Amino acid sequence: MKLSDIAAPVSSIAGVGPATARQLANLAVYTAGDLLSYYPRSWEDRTARVPLSGYAHARVHTFAQVIAHEWFGFGRMRTLKLRIFDGSMSAELIAFNRPFLEKTFPVGCIIAVSGTFAVRYGALQCSSFDAQAAAKPEDGSALSIADFRDRPLPDAAVYPVYALTAGLTQAQLRKIIRKALNEYCRGIDDEVPESVIAERTLMHKQEAVRAMHQPASLAQAERARRTIIYEELYRFQYGVACRALAHKGALPQLDAEYGVSAAAGALPAAGAEEEAPVFYESLSPRQKTLFDSLSFSLTADQRRVIAEMNSDIDRGYKSRAAAAAQADFDAEAADAARTVSGAAVYTMARLLQGDVGSGKTLAALFACLRVVDWGGQCALLAPTELLARQHGDTAARLLSPCGVSLAFLTGNIKAQGRGELLSRLKDGEIDIVIGTHALFSKNVQYRDLQLAVIDEQHRFGVLQRNAIIEKGRKPFAPHVLMMSATPIPRTLALTVFGDLDVSIIKTMPGGRKPVKTYLTRMGNEQRVYDFVAKEIEAGHQAYFVYPLIEEYSDDAAEEGTENGEQARSRRSLKTAEQMFEYLSRTQYPHYTVGLVHSRVEEAEQQRVLNAFRSGGVQILVATSVVEVGVDVPNATCMVIEHADRFGLAALHQLRGRVGRGSLQSYCFPVYSANLSETGKERMRILYETTDGFEIAEKDLQLRGAGEVSGIQQSGYFTIGLADPVRDQELLMLARQDAFARAAVTQAQP
Repeated sequence: MKLSDIAAPVSSIAGVGPATARQLANLAVYTAGDLLSYYPRSWEDRTARVPLSGYAHARVHTFAQVIAHEWFGFGRMRTLKLRIFDGSMSAELIAFNRPFLEKTFPVGCIIAVSGTFAVRYGALQCSSFDAQAAAKPEDGSALSIADFRDRPLPDAAVYPVYALTAGLTQAQLRKIIRKALNEYCRGIDDEVPESVIAERTLMHKQEAVRAMHQPASLAQAERARRTIIYEELYRFQYGVACRALAHKGALPQLDAEYGVSAAAGALPAAGAEEEAPVFYESLSPRQKTLFDSLSFSLTADQRRVIAEMNSDIDRGYKSRAAAAAQADFDAEAADAARTVSGAAVYTMARLLQGDVGSGKTLAALFACLRVVDWGGQCALLAPTELLARQHGDTAARLLSPCGVSLAFLTGNIKAQGRGELLSRLKDGEIDIVIGTHALFSKNVQYRDLQLAVIDEQHRFGVLQRNAIIEKGRKPFAPHVLMMSATPIPRTLALTVFGDLDVSIIKTMPGGRKPVKTYLTRMGNEQRVYDFVAKEIEAGHQAYFVYPLIEEYSDDAAEEGTENGEQARSRRSLKTAEQMFEYLSRTQYPHYTVGLVHSRVEEAEQQRVLNAFRSGGVQILVATSVVEVGVDVPNATCMVIEHADRFGLAALHQLRGRVGRGSLQSYCFPVYSANLSETGKERMRILYETTDGFEIAEKDLQLRGAGEVSGIQQSGYFTIGLADPVRDQELLMLARQDAFARAAVTQAQP
């Protein structure tokens, strides 16, 4: 029986009454299986003796003699103080809410005591201690602490330390779990194959569970913990492998270098000049037209990624054709036959990531043209209308010579034009549609949606991503290309996105210079303003970004309100509207300053942004709405005031708005004088590197996986004890073993 299958309620365990069951429910423990898998957060080693004199270096664990009782305080606050001596020095045990210890530990008795001691009020004290009587004086005879110097401590063992809830003590929980182990542990089965257990020197599950709660030593506890973590990662990765096999009939590639997924039939790592002709000949007709029309060369990474996607798409169409022939059905009307000889029809499921400005959108457009040349439709989904419009403008400019029909669809498209657009989309007259959430609205239908490109994928929920995919399931799911301008750390790509092939564009387009970052302490802004003025005089443009739109209301900062402190802090921040007035009137009265934020009407946003792109607006004041979707090569300065209010990934994204041409560009994060330690580290990382992948890894370490965008929706937190960041080595081993098992299972009849 699996541990998770032990469904007996905790109330069936001796000693667990209704009140205790309610306390365990607060810990999400409802069954005996839940209880056995409620693992300790740490262990306390009491196998070694540590005298009071060693309190500064370790937790004390020793024999001591009670030499006096004292009381302090009055009424309900009256508290017992036990004075003790262990032969090395004296100390005090402060027994809050434990007056009964006066009788349990009478003066003269010997106790075994364990606790963390510190000097307070001129004496060595401990208020959170464990103690048990070792000997009590009988018939008036006195005991000597010297007689216990060589005796073994009665509580010498390794004790589990659990996270608790109100009313439940460590001793109670240990006792309950001990009873559960005796009753249920013997029947627990392994969930990892025997061969893997032997090869990875793991413990059997039954043995590991018992050792987690009752270890003979710290070494055994750590080995049990490693076993449980490995099993969790193994199960997770096996699920990843099964999902990949189900939706595309193949496993994600396990390459040594993160992100290089070497799809079957794809070109080797491109970059050598002799590979360029081979790449060109592999392109479809419309792809060749786009390639020939470009005024610049594709980077080596772009060529490799395009080749990988071409290979996926071609394989998918051939797989679909085989399924259609085998089932002898009309693909437009069929409702089944999604396998070829029992194997899943191949469908591309790829994550394309790259640093800001690396050319991901162009690579995605190449993939769209491949699908169009196969006769299918494509949908490019963006989270905001601003980003969708940029993609629409880019596609219209680049694909104009390629003979494709483009459309733009958002919620703001007027009813009259919308009806005609939807009709053409349903009839297959539109090849590529670009838009926002409207693309998966109920009334939107496609004739043959074969590729869904989801940009800034972390901004969409799982259900939203599935909604666009379902639009193309006729009967096969469309190919899916997810794009992320915020690089995803390696560990999360192997867990949260573990069933996807990962393609990375690291090389940047030629001719660009790295953005120079100058950290500026608040109070020195004028130096930044003066530098920006010189850049504008030279004919360049600048962004000024602020964390808030308008000044925070005084009413929200009243004393006694729940968020009063937070409101007062916000009220001290510069805002976009306030600084728009200041910069346009005081700092740059001779230049045109524009304002963009989420409350500005859509038409006005477009007017200001178009003016900024054309050079009619020299300075753009904004909130983080410009983090994505704005591409102005002439902009050379990015000023981020109150930079400590932005996350590290957002700061890097904002910095990426400049340096998009051949001009030298600059970023000025203006930070608060009283930075936290995390804030200082964030600024240091931003200053030291412009590598988005390195920044992503550092950001993960600073914030933790649970706070990284989109992770909460992805099932990451089902892993348990395992932490992909901390347990990277075990993660890779578990992935390797789980994928090998999944491949063998698939091959079996």
